[in-house]
Amino acid sequence: MKIPCPTCKKKTDYLPSNAYRPFCSEKCKLIDLGAWASEEYHIPGENHEIDYNED
Repeated sequence: MKIPCPTCKKKTDYLPSNAYRPFCSEKCKLIDLGAWASEEYHIPGENHEIDYNED
């Protein structure tokens, strides 16, 4: 089965032999990881602040 890579939209095989699935390459996988790490992506929901200074 071929699916579009979530990063570059290039058609790629969604097979166990594709170590980067659903991405087409390690580069696209790392681009996606970087977007999560820099908070470009987020899961909607309430933001709960934690106050570590409470006694």
